Amino acid sequence: IAANAIENVRNVKQLVLRVNPRDAKILRENQKRVMDAIGRSVDVTIKEDSEVESGGCIVQTEFGTIDAQLFTLSKDELTRWTTENPYERFPDGRPKVPDWLIERARALSAEEVLAVLPGKNYRNQFANGFQVLHPGRKLVGRAFTVQFMPIRPDLEGVVNSNAKALGVGRMNNQVAIDMLQPGDVLVVDLFGMDENGTIVGDNLFYYIMKGAKGAGLVVDGAIRDLEGIRNMDMPAYLRTAHPTASGNVMLTGINVPVRIGRTTVMPGDLVFGDVEGVYFIPPALVEPVLDNADTIHVHDEWARKKFHEGKYKSREIYGSPSAPALKAEYEAYLKKRLAEIRAKYPK
Repeated sequence: IAANAIENVRNVKQLVLRVNPRDAKILRENQKRVMDAIGRSVDVTIKEDSEVESGGCIVQTEFGTIDAQLFTLSKDELTRWTTENPYERFPDGRPKVPDWLIERARALSAEEVLAVLPGKNYRNQFANGFQVLHPGRKLVGRAFTVQFMPIRPDLEGVVNSNAKALGVGRMNNQVAIDMLQPGDVLVVDLFGMDENGTIVGDNLFYYIMKGAKGAGLVVDGAIRDLEGIRNMDMPAYLRTAHPTASGNVMLTGINVPVRIGRTTVMPGDLVFGDVEGVYFIPPALVEPVLDNADTIHVHDEWARKKFHEGKYKSREIYGSPSAPALKAEYEAYLKKRLAEIRAKYPK
């Protein structure tokens, strides 16, 4: 990447190469190889800069600057845009909902998420109308967002110029796919396209599942090779399938806010999908949703135990017990069961 970026700067003998601190050590250790690849003598000073996305670089010369980053948010920008996140972050600033909460979320339903989000004024977080690849499986993971737009030649030229500086050739779906982390859900805004709106076929779908250890796919667009994909064991939500390859679109954003249907999705949101559709839960609301779901589960458990006894009308038990004695019984049961359930969670 550094060699390609420097190669784009002609007729200079000195420059400053600003890179992410994680990449600086690797670059210093391989500086001779970079210079050999360029094939000419350049005095390069390497400076660490946390504003630069890992994998990118900025070249500063006396004549100007080349920004060889992807079209994405810097770590500080993403941190500022997700300031309510209570958890750790990936090195790029994306919120990292803990694995143990992701496992808890597998017991959720869409209705249990709905019980919390609107009350917190998050009313645009549910998307439906998808074809669901495996209706019997839940989709749970962290959102890795990708944005496409219809091709516009002047903008596409800038996008691909940055891609060339990064050493990736053209900016396409594989650039984003190769950045996925284990447990990520690839969330793709392809503005509902069908023909030429296919984010993956069977080979890249298999790579996301096995190579990247991804948790699933949500695409407001299409996939191809459905015959080959349908028996692969990874959840996916798609608008349609189409035999064409991706085309007439350009990748304009990676880990930026995207629109899926009538929802706004941020990088790092907890993605939860069931047979009804997909919720995108802000990290700060993950635990409130899960804690409320625990209460709902215990309530349903108690109600069904009482129904099984065959002594009560439904309205005496559900939605809340009416008689004082039953109410006291339920409250004692709730307290006991919540203590048992939550004793299993990390402190």
